[in-house]
Amino acid sequence: MNKDVNVDALFLGPKSENRVFYKEMMEYAITEHMHWRSGFHPEDSALVTPHCQYQPDFRDTLYRTEDILRDLSSRLKTKSVPWFSPRYLGHMNADTLMVSHLAYVMTMMYNQNNCAVEASPVTTDLELEAGRDLCQMFGYDVGKSWGHITSGGTVANYEGIWVARNLKSMPLAMAHHDGAKDLVAGLTEQQLLNMKTSDVLDLTDELKKRGIFEQVRELSARGVGVEPGKLGKFLVPRSKHYSWMKAMDILGLGQEHIVPLDVDSNYRTDVKKMREITFRLMEEGTPILGMVSVVGTTEEGSVDAVHEVVKLRQECEDKYGSSFYIHVDAAYGGYVRSMFLDEESQFMDYDALVDSYRSKEIIPEGVVWPKRDVYDAFQAMSEADSITVDPHKVGYIPYSAGAVAMKDSRIVDLISYHAAYVFEESDEQDVGDKPVMLGSSIMEGSKAGSTAAAVWAAHRLVPLNISGYGHVIGRGIVTADWFTNKLATAEPFVVQGRSFEVRPLMHPDFHMVNFTFKELGNDSLADHNSLNQRVYERCSYASGRAYSKDFLTSSTSLTVDEYGDTPSIYVRERGFDVQEWETEGSVYILRSAVMTTFLRDEVRFSQYWNNLRDIFTQILTEIVDEENKKSLSHSAA
Repeated sequence: MNKDVNVDALFLGPKSENRVFYKEMMEYAITEHMHWRSGFHPEDSALVTPHCQYQPDFRDTLYRTEDILRDLSSRLKTKSVPWFSPRYLGHMNADTLMVSHLAYVMTMMYNQNNCAVEASPVTTDLELEAGRDLCQMFGYDVGKSWGHITSGGTVANYEGIWVARNLKSMPLAMAHHDGAKDLVAGLTEQQLLNMKTSDVLDLTDELKKRGIFEQVRELSARGVGVEPGKLGKFLVPRSKHYSWMKAMDILGLGQEHIVPLDVDSNYRTDVKKMREITFRLMEEGTPILGMVSVVGTTEEGSVDAVHEVVKLRQECEDKYGSSFYIHVDAAYGGYVRSMFLDEESQFMDYDALVDSYRSKEIIPEGVVWPKRDVYDAFQAMSEADSITVDPHKVGYIPYSAGAVAMKDSRIVDLISYHAAYVFEESDEQDVGDKPVMLGSSIMEGSKAGSTAAAVWAAHRLVPLNISGYGHVIGRGIVTADWFTNKLATAEPFVVQGRSFEVRPLMHPDFHMVNFTFKELGNDSLADHNSLNQRVYERCSYASGRAYSKDFLTSSTSLTVDEYGDTPSIYVRERGFDVQEWETEGSVYILRSAVMTTFLRDEVRFSQYWNNLRDIFTQILTEIVDEENKKSLSHSAA
């Protein structure tokens, strides 16, 4: 049984509190590598001799190396964002795991390239093992699924739609190949374009047995391309990441074939409208290439109702005989699923989960998490065909480390550039372990093996369950709940006779907190947006030396173009009338991912909040002073 991790022992710390251990392990990593070099054929003589090392140009080269590194260090310390500090609450970033730093550095010196196994004899295995970890976390059958590391969520999303495109076109390809026509005989084109993922993959197994898989595959979108609109519509929430627009462009599917799904007041996909759109397309006979659910929207951290998407697909299969591909974009929130798993990686019953949170002191009394619909969404992720997840977000692993997991490993043959294999079903055969040359099976080519080592090492130290990542992620969730409640009940900030009220956009689904300041008595949305933009400018890297800032956050605009009329709900709650929204069409918000693990203490958080109130007061004072100076200047003119 796994032991619960001590979270404070996982990070270097905001004040480098664990510096002694960190330096020891860093020295160990470097020393071991130097021993490895000197031990390789020790009979070989040294090629860089002492005589060479004492030459003036040799010493000068070392001095210039030192100068460059000192210059780099100065630039990094001057302009870098201090993710490690609790004063930073912005993008999905925080202090990262020491074990991942050390594993990355240790492996980096061996310069392994996971494109080809001969260039990465160690780290290819580590990547595949890390991929299996993620598949298990998502509830996939580890022996039949497939996962690997990418450069980030964008590439992982590309791969999700890449396999969906090729899968959707395979039945049509079979209908055009003499040796495969009998497999789809009697099916209309509409039926061919709406087959279940598992049914298509079962047919590809038959193609492999007949020895014609590669021939048929070349008649699919992979070989002959895509006729515009032929494969149908791609349904994506308005809360989508911009990578989906890029993916439709890059893969030749066309952005005009994206159907946006409206979001509700919690910025989750509106289930009622999603169902209406889906059934309308079914009635029209329009194929659905795929549907995306977002688990952790980039701007609000919202969790779509994945369970409702799975239910909807089943209804379409039962009523219309039509199915569609489901991809979950959990780049942000994917690792949160570990919080629902026991030490045997089993998804826990809701009541047992809450009891375990209390007994392990992960989620205290007074913090209600997860909401029941969030719980249901995470549970249903195991039914998705593929999932994007970013270890470099809530996995607390350094950049760049994205990942994609696919429920059925057979789907990889639709995109791979190596020979397809047939694996018979048996207890002994592990489909997920079939021979794979990574570079031939993924979108990227050369890729750092050190990234795979960083992810692998993190998973070994911090298990993907309630006793591991549950403690790490839980700290941010609790702090975000406290932060939201403080914002929701905060007394106005009074500056030179003017009052400013701060309020959250909504209660978060896990730890993204959005909020805005409003001057009481000023019902201009344009002024509200300007105020919050000016607050952000004083709390961001944009205004100079980020390292010296008292508080750092991020921001975004919720616009009518992106979100339709949904942001108007918050606008009205803040006291602005409909005309203001119709005129502006946008609301500017401050956006804080509360990922820090160092504020999960009520006394410490209370002190933090009091300090933050002082900082906000000072920022608002600066803004008011600036406005007064401008007013005096205009009066004088």
